[in-house]
Amino acid sequence: MRLEQTIGYESKEDVVQNLRDAGCSPDTIRCFMEHFDQGDWKDQLELLEEHRENILNRVHEEERQIDCLDYLVYQIRNRKKLAL
Repeated sequence: MRLEQTIGYESKEDVVQNLRDAGCSPDTIRCFMEHFDQGDWKDQLELLEEHRENILNRVHEEERQIDCLDYLVYQIRNRKKLAL
């Protein structure tokens, strides 16, 4: 069984496409695939966990920005009501 099949992919290209779809940079993909070819699961997982953490941090920052916008909209609507 080929290495990529052990994680449920038909080819290395499928693995690379999944990494692209997950927003991984070309450097991250290259590094991941080097570890993949070496069968280095630990370093692969570390790369994926780091990428996931970075995405989650961006999501949290964008949630904070949405909260700021929501508060501003709330303030504007309340002032409008007070002016009536």
